[in-house]
Amino acid sequence: MIQTRRKKLSEWVQQLYFVGPALFFFVLIVLIPFVMGMYYSFTNWNGVSNEVTWVGLDNFIKIFTDDANFANAFGFTVKFTVTAVLLTNAVGFGLALLLTRQIRTRNALRTIFFLPNVIGGLLLGFIWQFIFTKGFSAVGEATGIGFFNLPWLGDAQTGFWGIVIVSVWQGAGYLMVIYIAGLINIPNELIEAADIDGANFLQKLKNIIVPLIMPAVTVCLFLTISNSFKVFDVVYSLTRGGPYKSTEPVTMDIYFEAFTNNRMGLGAAKALIFFLVVATITLIQVVITKRKEVQA
Repeated sequence: MIQTRRKKLSEWVQQLYFVGPALFFFVLIVLIPFVMGMYYSFTNWNGVSNEVTWVGLDNFIKIFTDDANFANAFGFTVKFTVTAVLLTNAVGFGLALLLTRQIRTRNALRTIFFLPNVIGGLLLGFIWQFIFTKGFSAVGEATGIGFFNLPWLGDAQTGFWGIVIVSVWQGAGYLMVIYIAGLINIPNELIEAADIDGANFLQKLKNIIVPLIMPAVTVCLFLTISNSFKVFDVVYSLTRGGPYKSTEPVTMDIYFEAFTNNRMGLGAAKALIFFLVVATITLIQVVITKRKEVQA
């Protein structure tokens, strides 16, 4: 009995030793600020003063009844998320299919396509800002091709597609690695049996490849949906939400509300609504795609 208790105590000490520091910093950096943000969402705190007045649901009522900027930002975010998720996954999956074939330089190409993901969002945005404003205009003047002479960051429509291009360019390489891991785990016997039966590429893709890489699809969709909803740094460095807030995502609207307009309570309320929406959507996505996973 005493030995059993000592063994259990030793196990608890070991768990506390290894998990304790990570748990402590998680509570300190994530959990406590989250709970404080929930509290401030029901106040009119300006983020500076010591005076915090409880206003109840007033912030939420104002957001849903008298805040056109938040609604417009949410509409842009949903539009961007749908477009970026579809294109990033399509490009990443296409690259994975290509680079799992017997290509001599496939390892070098994998590295090249993955590299944009290593570059930080702000730096990436400034690099592409230079490309859109200087590089494209120079190419347009030299070639006369209208595509390069478009006002890429000065118009709502082209600004939207400029942000999408940068996001896809940055994220597709990371998804490529995940899809490659899924593709190389597909048993060769299944592909060979399909070849013997005379199945073409589309039939193998639909009936064998896609069903067997659904775990990778689940992960990739989760990452792209959450990251696209939370986009901030790329947009901030490219367009700063302009022109006239036409490319302003929800994250930027929250940022300006809290730190520019000094309405921290209202900004926290928007952040809480945004968190609940994103959490709900990603949870539904994971449940749906997990149900479609099959065993080889």
